[in-house]
Amino acid sequence: MSIDVERARRETPGCGNVLHFNNAGAALMPQSVLDAVIGHLRLEAEIGGYEAAQLAEEKWEHSYDAIALLLGCNRDEIAILENATRAWDMAFYSLSFKKGDRILTGMAEYASNYIAFLQIAQKTGVRIDVIPNDRHGQVSVDNLKSSIDEHVKLIAITHVPTNGGLVNPATAIGKIARAAGVLYLLDACQSIGQMPIDVAEIGCDILSATGRKYLRGPRGTGFLFVRSSVLKTMEPVFLDLHSAHWTEKGRYEIRPDARRFENWETNYAGKIGLGVAVDYALQWGVKAIRDRVYALADLFRSQLTALKSVTVRDLGEERCGIVTFTIEGQTPEEIKRILATHRINVSVSPQAYTRLDMEARDLESLVRASVHYYNTENEIDRFCDVLSSIH
Repeated sequence: MSIDVERARRETPGCGNVLHFNNAGAALMPQSVLDAVIGHLRLEAEIGGYEAAQLAEEKWEHSYDAIALLLGCNRDEIAILENATRAWDMAFYSLSFKKGDRILTGMAEYASNYIAFLQIAQKTGVRIDVIPNDRHGQVSVDNLKSSIDEHVKLIAITHVPTNGGLVNPATAIGKIARAAGVLYLLDACQSIGQMPIDVAEIGCDILSATGRKYLRGPRGTGFLFVRSSVLKTMEPVFLDLHSAHWTEKGRYEIRPDARRFENWETNYAGKIGLGVAVDYALQWGVKAIRDRVYALADLFRSQLTALKSVTVRDLGEERCGIVTFTIEGQTPEEIKRILATHRINVSVSPQAYTRLDMEARDLESLVRASVHYYNTENEIDRFCDVLSSIH
């Protein structure tokens, strides 16, 4: 199955306005997602928020089924939250750590995750051990395996870092985690929607992801997978009348499913839109999306490499739709500003977002240009033509 690019662009209103190479930030929503979100907001305005949620229950409940199908898991293992960071936090802070425990992570771990590690380390005395990269610049599976001992409490890895196209070997890491009986938390924020994600194949116990990036869902949506076998061992850091039930004056019971990590108030329009976005991705086929995205990114890197003074900075044996680069004599911020005058969207990835990796490579910041299946070869040509004119 291949992507009908012309149809995808017709169904994406933003394609007529901008050259959007900021899909790792927030992709352009398809018309169907836009209609679903606006439609529910209009319903809330017309009949009331509570009443609209009740009337649309089948739609927002479907989002759990859609995500479960996307990940290859059970709907009871899914929680829908307001963003990927909150999803990750709700899982991580539900774990119990003590002095002497070890957390294993990678060089390209995202700042929000690493800050959480540091906070728990300061509170409990847990040790953070960073697994070195292999020769491709990704998490070294051999070093990870040799680092396992009885003190390792958690392996926490970012699947695709925010600052480059490398894809960490999530499945190989999962095999090590399963063999050692160690909990495995995967941040799939940048990978979900641009490549197949099967939690059974990967072997992760917990996975966090967002709706706004490669899934093309609305902002303010994220979700969490927690394997049913570990759910009962995780108590959320806070509870309300949605995540728990007040059974008697002095007792409560936590929900048995993953919705224990949610709270009562939620963005129903966003939740419905997220389900529609997942359905839309599944209609195209995630493997077809991956093939299209990877091919465009490979072409893009090739054309960037041919430009004078441009250095492509992506690492990894497998590289995805995120393409990062620098230009000699130009700051990434200035490059972004100039591109914006041509209605070309990119973002800048600063050192503080992936400090360990960026400091090791002596990089202050990068231009991050991320393609999706609705982008075209002609857009890559236009992008590179603009770069040629600014240095």
